Amino acid sequence: MHIKDEIGYQPLPLPDRVRLTDDTALRAAEAFRDYMTKRHTVRDYRPDSVPVEVIAACVAAAGTAPSGANQQTWHFVAISDPEMKARIRTAAEVEEEAFYAGGGGDEWLAALEPIGTGAAKPHLEIAPWLIVVFAQRYGVTEEGERYKHYYVPESVGIATGLLIAALHHAGLVTLTHTPNPMKFLNALCGRPDNEKPVMILAVGHPAEDATVPAAAKIKKPLDEILTIRRG
Repeated sequence: MHIKDEIGYQPLPLPDRVRLTDDTALRAAEAFRDYMTKRHTVRDYRPDSVPVEVIAACVAAAGTAPSGANQQTWHFVAISDPEMKARIRTAAEVEEEAFYAGGGGDEWLAALEPIGTGAAKPHLEIAPWLIVVFAQRYGVTEEGERYKHYYVPESVGIATGLLIAALHHAGLVTLTHTPNPMKFLNALCGRPDNEKPVMILAVGHPAEDATVPAAAKIKKPLDEILTIRRG
């Protein structure tokens, strides 16, 4: 059944319940917090292979994300083909060279300086997997009828966050790359025109000499990102 089909509202009993005691919930939340602090954005990869089953399981986890009107406005293309990865790297570096040559503007380039990024993107070729995240800007029925999608950026962002967390849970590291414009990814990945590539995740194991910029370890303290209003 297509998501566009009228199926009506059919409430079901809540199929799964996870209820913890307050103490257990706190320990679980703190353990997850501590584990997520071990997640790092990595640019240096080992070429070691990663089983496709691991990638598929992580994408399946991302697919459980909530979405506007449950339209699930995402598609993920996982690429291990060396030729495809090389094409993506070449196209990305053309855009990045223009950006770092001044196209990004002084303020943006200054903001990136502590991160140490540059136009060269070897990780797009060395990492065993690239996952291209597509956002479905609108839906298309089997009859070719176009229909509106709701909260697409928010929905795809949530799913991508779950994907990154799932990959970290599987012992892998990632790097986010925003393809702009890189429209050729639609043709390369065999995706239709109603989809827009919004993110490329490089995925794999970190190189032995992998580094992270010191600035990346500076996170805002809790009191800057959380406001509590008690009733």
